[in-house]
Amino acid sequence: MDDKIKREHLNELFKNINNHLLYDDVPSIFLSQLCSQPEFEIYPFSMLSDLQSTKQSPTYHPEGNVWNHTLLVVDEAAKQKSESKDAEIFMWAAFLHDIGKPPTTRIRKGKITSYDHDKVGAELAKDFLSEFIDNMQFIENVCSLIKYHMQILFVINDLPFATINEIKQNSDIKEIALLGLCDRLGRTGANERTEKDNMQLFIRKCDNFEQERKTHGKSWNEKT
Repeated sequence: MDDKIKREHLNELFKNINNHLLYDDVPSIFLSQLCSQPEFEIYPFSMLSDLQSTKQSPTYHPEGNVWNHTLLVVDEAAKQKSESKDAEIFMWAAFLHDIGKPPTTRIRKGKITSYDHDKVGAELAKDFLSEFIDNMQFIENVCSLIKYHMQILFVINDLPFATINEIKQNSDIKEIALLGLCDRLGRTGANERTEKDNMQLFIRKCDNFEQERKTHGKSWNEKT
């Protein structure tokens, strides 16, 4: 396959994925078939192919590898996309949200970890999308959701990795909350009521932070 034909095939696959993400009630039906397509092994789709061989902690992800998890998250996102300000940005963020796990996954003291996969994933998602589209604002919006998709966990548990002020400056709290909800529900055995309560708790904590910032001023603003 010469380079021109290969590029045409890759562009066509990207367009097909985009359409299924936007219009399918259950996008995973189409997406699960990608693994059998030769284009899926070619960069940048190879970054997604790598999700199949990337293991996750069975404690937190009984559904198995990152690809299995991604398909579940995308299906949850399809249910929620009408609540998003921009369904296309939201669905691509859901599809690419864990693209940073293959290069960051390690076994530490017998446990599978993927520290900083959110930050690394934002950079890789930018590389992926830049292969097909020129709209940098679209790309930045997708990548900001990916970069902060773990914040729902950090904020509700008062972890030091929480960066509420940074999120407010660079992204949208409710969009991150919605993506975080889909991420949490996209795993075997997830409790929908608990995760929706956690999403609301995340939003409240972020709102309360804003009130505290207004009350205490710059010194408070610099703490988070």
